[in-house]
Amino acid sequence: MQVTPTSGGNSDEGNWDRSYELKAVSLLAIGFGLVGLDRFIIAPLFPLIAEDLGLGYQDLGLVSGALALTWGLASLFLGNLADRIGYRRVLVTTTILFSALVAMSGLATGLVTLLLIRALMGFAEGGFVPASIVATIDASKPSRIGLTVGIQQMAAPLIGLGLGPLIAIGLLRVVPSWEWVFAVIAIPGFVVAWLMARTIRQQLSARAESVEVETAPGAPTFGDALKYRNVIFATLGMLCFLASLHTLSALMPNYLTDYIGLSIDEMGVVLSGLGLGSVVGMIVIPGLSDRMGRKRVMAVSMAVAALALTGITFAGVGQLGLALLLAVVAAMISGAVVINIGPLMRESVPPAMTATATGIVAGLGEIFGGAVTPALAGAIADAQGIQTVPYVSLTAAVLGVFVVVFGIREPVRRS
Repeated sequence: MQVTPTSGGNSDEGNWDRSYELKAVSLLAIGFGLVGLDRFIIAPLFPLIAEDLGLGYQDLGLVSGALALTWGLASLFLGNLADRIGYRRVLVTTTILFSALVAMSGLATGLVTLLLIRALMGFAEGGFVPASIVATIDASKPSRIGLTVGIQQMAAPLIGLGLGPLIAIGLLRVVPSWEWVFAVIAIPGFVVAWLMARTIRQQLSARAESVEVETAPGAPTFGDALKYRNVIFATLGMLCFLASLHTLSALMPNYLTDYIGLSIDEMGVVLSGLGLGSVVGMIVIPGLSDRMGRKRVMAVSMAVAALALTGITFAGVGQLGLALLLAVVAAMISGAVVINIGPLMRESVPPAMTATATGIVAGLGEIFGGAVTPALAGAIADAQGIQTVPYVSLTAAVLGVFVVVFGIREPVRRS
């Protein structure tokens, strides 16, 4: 059986379809925004969940880590699958699954059931990531791939980190309990899955030739992708970037309430800086890399993030100062993440293995940076105090600077 890509992909400027780009990127952005909301809304709800289920800081780290672990595994393997069978099938299926599973989060009765549900949800969400990035790249005008991938990716922090705390607090005022919050936010996902099935064009990761789906003799392997230097160092960089960002995302709510002494409402306002900063960074930073180069922009961004984290760690600042510094950190790191998994991978490997390479970088980065580090940070917070959270994030950011400067090579642009 031969499956030939449709005209939706863009191998050059002449194949660009402006109408399809607008529809596809918008829909993929909404989908990834729901991924971010489903993933991160547990953090502002956790003080209430912890009280009801008897959980501690380390348990919060374990819950976040379990989701990140399965997210990483799914990105790793389903990214390769998207190169084999086409990303449309992966997108629709994973959207339905993570929407159903987020509703089930409210059914948790203790740590074990919460871990199980969130781990399964992470597998569905992780499979969405590489498929959505490659679908965005295929729909985009080649000269602005950094910008369009940034727009698609920024929806997760905008909705998940920026609006998520406000949505959580708002819903808590109108629904009976935190369990119902998860049920309500699951509904839009099913609508998005239906729209994707009708809109996204079935393709095979921008392959320019037909492929045999059953046998897939030319399908890329992990070993093929790892022959490229930038895949290896982008993976190490992703580990550092996500370790820094996810430590803040998972534990900053408790840092603000338990150490700084903010109320739940004040915490939600300060924490929104983390998400809103990510939104700006995910658009501006990758857009700058379209003009100034991928490596240069990533290196400067991570250096600025490390400086801002130094301010959080060692300087006593008020609520406004904390919100601004968190916004800077999130903007710089999130922008570097988008470049890393989007345009850098697209320009570092052949088109036929873009989803595979993206899955490796996102998957292994999530497993070690998103799963291991928050769990470790939670254990450190239990042993040494919640005030240690910014130190963990700062250490990871500094390591990220070194990986980019000494490991990444500027790729050759493809038009």
